[in-house]
Amino acid sequence: QVQLVESGGGLVQPGGSLRLSCTIAGIIFSINDMGWYRQAPGKERELVAHISSGGATNYEDSVKGRLTISRDNAKNTVYLQMNSLKPEDTAVYYCNAEVWLLGRRGNYWGKGTLVTVSL
Repeated sequence: QVQLVESGGGLVQPGGSLRLSCTIAGIIFSINDMGWYRQAPGKERELVAHISSGGATNYEDSVKGRLTISRDNAKNTVYLQMNSLKPEDTAVYYCNAEVWLLGRRGNYWGKGTLVTVSL
């Protein structure tokens, strides 16, 4: 059983910072690409940040310069450092990972963690 366990969400004031963490657990051979998605009320789920197995990153335009994705392969963990947060960043954030299992690739999602940016 593969599980993605997220932490770090919560309430933060505008201009504040949070760091989200996502650790993948289970009997896996390796982790390939990982990403953070978010879904705000009434909106479709969108890709926020992506990081490849080699460390290359890609960001949604509205978060460039404010959010940074990184990974620690030794800990099977991906992070999202969130700075200069805006109310528009309020959403449920989901971790996603592509992993190698026994002879095949699989995609897995975390359950989501709520980030609320408000006074």
